[in-house]
Amino acid sequence: MARSLELELAATTKKYGDTIAVNAINHRFAAGSYSCLLGPSGCGKSSTLRMIAGHETVSTGDIVLGGTNITDLPPAKRGTAMMFQSYALFPHLSVVDNVAFSQKMKGVDKAIRQKKALELLELVDMSAYAARMPSQLSGGQQQRVALARALITEPSVLLLDEPLSALDPFLRIKMRLELKRLQRELGISFIHVTHSQDEALALADDIIVMNNGRIEQAGTPRDIFNAPATEFVAKFIGGHNVLGQAGKRVALRADRLLVSKAQDGGSTLLGATVRDVEYLGSTVKLALDAGTTGDLTASLSDEVFFQDPIDIGTAVFLTWKPEDAHPLAA
Repeated sequence: MARSLELELAATTKKYGDTIAVNAINHRFAAGSYSCLLGPSGCGKSSTLRMIAGHETVSTGDIVLGGTNITDLPPAKRGTAMMFQSYALFPHLSVVDNVAFSQKMKGVDKAIRQKKALELLELVDMSAYAARMPSQLSGGQQQRVALARALITEPSVLLLDEPLSALDPFLRIKMRLELKRLQRELGISFIHVTHSQDEALALADDIIVMNNGRIEQAGTPRDIFNAPATEFVAKFIGGHNVLGQAGKRVALRADRLLVSKAQDGGSTLLGATVRDVEYLGSTVKLALDAGTTGDLTASLSDEVFFQDPIDIGTAVFLTWKPEDAHPLAA
């Protein structure tokens, strides 16, 4: 396998006419790391990935891989490989020939390229399907073949565009574990675009939250979840309430909001009404109407909730520890 290299974006910008899709972003992806570009549709994450791959031209700025400026190099000369959302397998080629295709285009001898393709199919647990056609495979199996096909070029960086979005929830979690295992075994960098907070938190060493073509915050999953820098990050990452006046807003995790039916001395900070109760197995989620403060969410363990269940329509009192309220940038 190729060795892993650091990738740097330096004031990288993508414009489509007058529209700025990616606005002068700077970021270093550490060698051998699993990074997730996270954000809503239209935030610039896929355009960023496609610029790294060479499938989109860079309007201004640079992309540097292992000290080499790759901004203007064609995709095949960059040391990156891209796995597309649609998998894009050739329907008329067998699994092994799909994986070996790029080697065939380079003129590699058939026996050598097929041997290498079979090694990669073994890595993704698909060697038993080498002779099948793509139409004979499930979605999860097609995805593994697409992965093997991207890896045969021995990239330093593997780029994944929403790779799990087409899979059912059970398979998505299974493949998530598989991607993480592969990244660790190969030791190369994975850069993965997703709009799923759960996916990014579960997979990434480094999460880059994007909004309106800019990086809103970058850090470890724990940093992003425990200390969101802005209101956008707090709301997008989920599991948080945003409270306070403009300029003095705080983020408070839903599981740190304490809910009681009785007013507790003088420490009550807010009164609220329970609008909805959602049982989620290990936790119970309460949707709360806190009047002028707006809608809030509390997350209680099922054990705490069922000791003294709270019905819809109940008036409750909310408290929290001051240290759990995390200040947000204005």
